[in-house]
Amino acid sequence: MVKAVVVPSAPLLLAEYAAAGDPAPALTAACTGAVEWLVQRRPPLVHVLTSPPTGEERANGAPDLGPRVAEHLLRRAGFAGEVVAGARPGEQVETVLVVADGSARRGEKAPGHLDERSFAFDAAVEEALMLADSAALESLDVRLGAELLARGVPALQALGALDLPVEQVDLDYAGDPFGVQYWVVRWQCVL
Repeated sequence: MVKAVVVPSAPLLLAEYAAAGDPAPALTAACTGAVEWLVQRRPPLVHVLTSPPTGEERANGAPDLGPRVAEHLLRRAGFAGEVVAGARPGEQVETVLVVADGSARRGEKAPGHLDERSFAFDAAVEEALMLADSAALESLDVRLGAELLARGVPALQALGALDLPVEQVDLDYAGDPFGVQYWVVRWQCVL
């Protein structure tokens, strides 16, 4: 059985970014539960798909949150196996953790301020995730994603490229509590 989970790269999932309390307990609980489900059979390794930092992020010395969030969630779930960055199309994978956000332009107080196009874009991404539509994920518009500050597009494209035979999809969380679209999705596949 192959499993894949999508979680956001939300800084609030890291203890050092959380303030006095958890600002989004439903999101944190969904991420924790999904990653625990992902590794409950103690796989020897987990393939982690993240998006590379943008040129601006590298220039500003911004931390690469995707791998840090993945490592934190896996450690919290008790995973002690190997973490492999990336996966190639056609590669045999059994356990995949995807760290990806939608648009960060879903409100006036969002990091990128409001862009009305973000709602249709994120709806299309969510539909592709819910239908396990690999072709739709792989063909996401990178340019539009960049304009909408949807940093997860490359990671979601990599998930689509794996073309997993998904049998069951569970949406544990969908929301934009800080003007950034977050999903927690579980895919169960049969090979």
